[in-house]
Amino acid sequence: MEQLTTPPRTGHKTLLYSELVTDFTEQTQLKSDIAVLGMPFGAAYGPRQYSNDQTNAPQALRELTDRMVRHPSHYDFDIDGPLLQERDDIRFVDCGDVLPDLAKPDDHKRRAEIAVRQILRGGGMPIVLGGDHGITNPVLRGFDEVGPVTLVHIDAHLDWRDEVNGVRDGLSSVIRRASELPFIKHIVQIGLRAQGSGRPADYRAAKEWGADLVTAYELHDIGMDAVLARIPDGGNYYLTIDADGLDCAMMPAVDGPAPGGVTFLQARKLIHGLVKKGRVIGMDIVEIQPAKDNASKISCVTAGRLIVNLIGATIRAGYFDKK
Repeated sequence: MEQLTTPPRTGHKTLLYSELVTDFTEQTQLKSDIAVLGMPFGAAYGPRQYSNDQTNAPQALRELTDRMVRHPSHYDFDIDGPLLQERDDIRFVDCGDVLPDLAKPDDHKRRAEIAVRQILRGGGMPIVLGGDHGITNPVLRGFDEVGPVTLVHIDAHLDWRDEVNGVRDGLSSVIRRASELPFIKHIVQIGLRAQGSGRPADYRAAKEWGADLVTAYELHDIGMDAVLARIPDGGNYYLTIDADGLDCAMMPAVDGPAPGGVTFLQARKLIHGLVKKGRVIGMDIVEIQPAKDNASKISCVTAGRLIVNLIGATIRAGYFDKK
């Protein structure tokens, strides 16, 4: 019988055609290889920030799946094969979003930490979609069982404030809070430029701790290979990418655009280089404001392509080979 109509297009419910799985709990590990987790809400500094546009980014990224990857079985030159490298044994899941409880305003941070810990216990590599940069520390706290971690940070801004408006776990304090975690042993910050919330005292605190601060201008002068050479070999690497760390020509949908940032090619080289140097144990990308994206949605597509590169590179490197 002739088919006269087709179902209407309603968008993608998951990122990059992954399997939707939300049935794990504080007592139930999630068995996976790669697990996407949305965390739209961080810690607001004032009432207006509870509804900032960054909260829409996880879903905006999912809905552009077919702009990032036309079809998961097609050959991709960035990763020398299709998305999952023709591997039928890779379990790639999207866990949905960790949303706040209005009766317990900070409880979503606890639940995100637990979700990440359960993903890791089940063998998965978390890829977290923010949200503002305040989501990173609840996520990082879930890595406490992994061992020594090198934190690699792409950002225009320093993020070493101790507090803003009494909030100590917000988007301006990300790296200072991370530096206090006992398992964070090395910090590399790449793409720094222009002004943010950091003050001279915060810069001095970062230097005194021993963070390796790489301005965007130094990066452009010496190249990403030289920056990679300064990162300790054989480590566990967590990569946090603030969208404004990338150059605003390819990442315009940010609150604080600053010319001269990290290029896509440099960020891609960093991802592939870290995968080869040791083990990338997780990644987040934060601070995208979809309403500010241009007509081509290049900011979200760029973010998605960085995720694609991490997925393809880790599979090719044998991260998920079954023993």
